Amino acid sequence: MPFIPHTKKDTEEMLDAIGVSDIETLFDEIPDELRIDSLAGVPDALSEMHITRLMRERAEKDGAPLCFIGAGAYEHHIPTAVWDIATRGEYYSAYTPYQAEASQGTLQTIYEYQSMITELTGLDASNASLYDGASGFAEAALMAVRVNRKVKSGRVLVAPGVNPVYVKVANAIAGRQGITFESLPADPQTGNVELEQVDDSCVPVAVVIQQPSFVGTLEDVDRLTDWAHAQGALVVAVVNPTSLALLKAPGHWGQQGADVASGEGQPLGVPLSSGGPYFGFMTCKQKHIRQMPGRIVGRTTDLDGDPGFSLTLQAREQHIRRSKATSNICTNQGLMVTAATIYMALLGYEGLARVAARSHQNTARLIDGLCAIDGIERLYEGPYFHEVALRLDRPVAPVLEALAARDILGGLDLSAYCPDIEDALLVCATETKTDEDIDAYISAMQDIFHSRSQTQPRKSA
Repeated sequence: MPFIPHTKKDTEEMLDAIGVSDIETLFDEIPDELRIDSLAGVPDALSEMHITRLMRERAEKDGAPLCFIGAGAYEHHIPTAVWDIATRGEYYSAYTPYQAEASQGTLQTIYEYQSMITELTGLDASNASLYDGASGFAEAALMAVRVNRKVKSGRVLVAPGVNPVYVKVANAIAGRQGITFESLPADPQTGNVELEQVDDSCVPVAVVIQQPSFVGTLEDVDRLTDWAHAQGALVVAVVNPTSLALLKAPGHWGQQGADVASGEGQPLGVPLSSGGPYFGFMTCKQKHIRQMPGRIVGRTTDLDGDPGFSLTLQAREQHIRRSKATSNICTNQGLMVTAATIYMALLGYEGLARVAARSHQNTARLIDGLCAIDGIERLYEGPYFHEVALRLDRPVAPVLEALAARDILGGLDLSAYCPDIEDALLVCATETKTDEDIDAYISAMQDIFHSRSQTQPRKSA
């Protein structure tokens, strides 16, 4: 808070107005035994100047390593204007827009956001946002079950490339509601769905496809979407919004398009920030709109014919229906959405496409350099966007430790997320990486692989 809200004079005037002698009298109903004089372990107060210095010193301890980690959260350049605007008081402190007449600015921002997200995903309607990408995936699965009532199996088939963290969250949220999440078989060469091995004896209620996949591969989304619809299932797409500047939008997959699309909005102007806060997005076909969780802002005209904005639908109604609500956890991340709206407005379609194209180019350059090192190869064949899984001839953890010692965050060890994959490293490069950054990573990896004292390859059986 950049100012002290109440001066001593303000406090005295307030006490005089209500007829109370001092502040302590306002809280005389609190028993003495529940009061404390100080908080144990809390240091003495510091001035603004000293606390600012302390926080800067602590931040500097994190350093500024080169980051080549992706796996659902990505380091993109965020124009200064994005957060300069988003942190203005009228945006930063804006609350839930229940009263349309007092919330036109917030409502218009959400409406503009919805318009941009539907344009990116190729679908008809968007909600105001969700808590994050993982809970958004769970909500999309629950929504598919509500929509596809003619299928009673409760089976949600999940492509092998869906983020395993998302699947865990979905199981925690929806697993007790008669829904089972079942993994589709994977082709060992491509890492994608192997349809020929699918048991289609029991009709699924929905099929979930992530594009690009968690390990960076690109699915044949047209074929999968048409197959799922032929089975009587709905298609839920999990997508990276940046990739949609280059890849086909979910609303155009196959002959009919995906029914619901969700994903993590963090790449759109939200910093990594130690894991959050982020925001989830969700769009759907018009015919499913009443089953979409969260709120939807619409544009209208008032009695004078002037344009205005209001909450068109509040499908969750958690403040009224409680357990019967569409959802009780579909938090609208308003501040993050504001930043994303500003980011998308600043970049426009061409700017976003340049970000996506540059990210792909940097990743291709990185992968070519790393795979030229003896002991490193691609885990899966086929096209990719800006993330690739590599197979190493040695354990990944010591390699990442050696890179970290050189101030490089070298990627994600997939062993903790994909237990059936051994010695695999997921790497990502966005538009933030220069040629010098990429060369530094490749050079460091060459030194590590050529130095016997740092890491050793596994002995062949």
